[in-house]
Amino acid sequence: MQQLLFQYNDGGRTAAGYRGKARDCATRAIAIATQSSYEDIYRALAEEAAAEENALRRNHPRTGLRKNTVKRYLGRIGWRWTATMRIGSGCRIHLRSGELPSGRLIVAVSKHLCAVIDGVIHDTHDCSRSGRRCVYGYWSAP
Repeated sequence: MQQLLFQYNDGGRTAAGYRGKARDCATRAIAIATQSSYEDIYRALAEEAAAEENALRRNHPRTGLRKNTVKRYLGRIGWRWTATMRIGSGCRIHLRSGELPSGRLIVAVSKHLCAVIDGVIHDTHDCSRSGRRCVYGYWSAP
């Protein structure tokens, strides 16, 4: 079992002037994978979240986004979802070398999204759990 390489990447968050802790993995992953500015993705996701009916639930690029918000946004910009796990199927794909396709991906793991580009995790921390982390699915560019 060979884990993926890791490259520290905050998606341009620091350069955009954002400070402190945030639950912004979706914003970072999308900015990295789409090669867009953190600020542009942050604003687009904030607009997407504000348009939802259920405003009582936490749903903001800084405090964490609902899965449906991310799904709607990525679908709107043309990215495709590939499920790698189904209910009762068990884990078949892990965040390790040779199990994900090449290219620019936004990978969904438990309570987190990260960008994986040609077999390298781009994130603020190595979220692979030494190659044991189960992948629920991934978004890929059209």
